[in-house]
Formats: sequence, structure tokens, C-alpha cells
Amino acid sequence: MDFAIQSSRPIWQQLTEQLRRRIVTGVYPAGSRFPTVRELAAEAGVNPNTMQRAMGQLESDGLVITNRTLGRTVTDREDVLEEMRRRLATERTEEYFKDMETLGYDRAAAAELARSEGGRTDE
Repeated sequence: MDFAIQSSRPIWQQLTEQLRRRIVTGVYPAGSRFPTVRELAAEAGVNPNTMQRAMGQLESDGLVITNRTLGRTVTDREDVLEEMRRRLATERTEEYFKDMETLGYDRAAAAELARSEGGRTDE
């Protein structure tokens, strides 16, 4: 799975966001071995130090646990995973409302639009 890196924001932050999403969506299942910094850095085409910074943030988030003998694993704590899932969903929702505001929709109108258009399958 490729990483999508844009020049507009710090690379380590983008990597952190993408790795969080991979964890909460099960690409890296709960309790499973997490790839090494070098593996991920090679996959992303970034310096290992940059990836290490992203990994440090994942550890601070409680999504990845380091064990000296086993390496890193994805947390198996469902409460931590669910909290991150909700956080990511909230961030996306806020981005949606900000985008709709630039188009002239207030929150209520944007929410109604999402409800009415969300079920459409004709496109």
C-alpha cells in the first residue's frame, strides 16, 4: 500500500495520519506485529529518521507498543482503537463542514445535504 505524501505539510505528520488510518481500518490488525521503521521508510521512500518520528507519535497515541524482544505490535486495546476511529471520523466531519461553508452552506444545510445525498447510488 503506497503512502501519499504532499509537500504542503510535514512528512512525519502525513505518515502518522496514514499509519493511524491503516491501524484503525485493520490493515495492521490489533495485536499483530507492526512493520519496522526501515521497512516502512523504504515503502514510503523517506528517511528512517522521519519514519521514526511518526512511529514515536503512534506510540504516544497508544496505537503501537514497543517490546524490546518482539519489536513493535499494534495495540489490542479496542477502547484505544475505537477512540482513534472516532477522532479520525470527527476530523473528517469537521473538514466536510468547513468545505461546505466555503460553498455557502451552513452546518444544518450541509448535514441535510449529506443525509439526502449520502444514499444516492445513481452516479
